[in-house]
Amino acid sequence: MGKPRSRHRIRHMRPDHEAPDDEVAVSALYREYHRPLLAFVIRLTAGDRQWAEDVVQETMIRAWRSAEQLDPEAVSLMPWLATVARRIVIDDRRRRDARPQESGDGPLASMPVPDEMEGLLHQVVVSEALKALSPAHREILNETILRDRSVNDAAAALGIPVGTVKSRVYYAVRALRIALEERGVTA
Repeated sequence: MGKPRSRHRIRHMRPDHEAPDDEVAVSALYREYHRPLLAFVIRLTAGDRQWAEDVVQETMIRAWRSAEQLDPEAVSLMPWLATVARRIVIDDRRRRDARPQESGDGPLASMPVPDEMEGLLHQVVVSEALKALSPAHREILNETILRDRSVNDAAAALGIPVGTVKSRVYYAVRALRIALEERGVTA
């Protein structure tokens, strides 16, 4: 098993480094995690791609700002990124819900209704891609990403070592990315 790419990147993602290192680190983080994170966030935002893009961007900024807190031994940053993105979406929803409702039909009558078909198609494609994974990979993604469990909590729930969880998450995300690309999902 080769050395995971994220270990090297985490060490060089310190906000106190000079700008060229920061740009390289952010670019590498974005290249590796943008697609899977965007697919995950689109589901959280019920298919609202613009909102999802904003959430992914904010998540990447928070990852860069929190680089010193990230585990340099982590096989993948996806569980951490997914947790941060999920919390951003929750905070956005709470902020929106805190605003008073508009009265009258005037402004709402002319608002376009989002087409839910795209979101449904994304869910079907992701579901099919997940079915293409091995049972162990599906199980580990279910525990870490869908159930929002930490690596330690997932290890305890599954009765396997933490290192095995990290390794499986890394390879499961890689396999899922390939399965999605085979189905035409490129972003």
